[in-house]
Amino acid sequence: MSDQMRNDHENDHNDFYQSLRKKIKDYFTSEEGKTNKYAEYILIAPDLFHLLCKLTVDKEVNVDDKAKLAIAIAYFVSPIDLIPELFVGPVGFVDDISVAAYVLNTIINNTSPEVVRRHWAGEGDILIKVQEIIKVADNMVGTGLWKKIKGMFSK
Repeated sequence: MSDQMRNDHENDHNDFYQSLRKKIKDYFTSEEGKTNKYAEYILIAPDLFHLLCKLTVDKEVNVDDKAKLAIAIAYFVSPIDLIPELFVGPVGFVDDISVAAYVLNTIINNTSPEVVRRHWAGEGDILIKVQEIIKVADNMVGTGLWKKIKGMFSK
């Protein structure tokens, strides 16, 4: 990847990351946001997005896993997905978070967990966060959607 392409990619990543962080921060100052039972997971959505982007350029991540990361990133930035943020607001990130956790779990199993930890910009242990999200994903997005998410990445 050329330096110019890398810089453009980094700028796009930063723009989306900052926009996402602002939307979520604003949501959690609202009454609805303050009482959302999945708040702790929605709050880390920007950090999950950042992690997905960083892992795509890590030389220790294999090509097949980078393809999954690219799909997860595209899912995050797409205005149309299983639970569209455009219509339901930041609570609509629960499916994006579930996609990210599912893909990250694959990366953790295929690569050294330290590779994932090295790129984590959020608080706490990312390995624990991924397991927590996977544990609640069925309830967070609903059984049918969780099956669809997992099906998107099965071979």
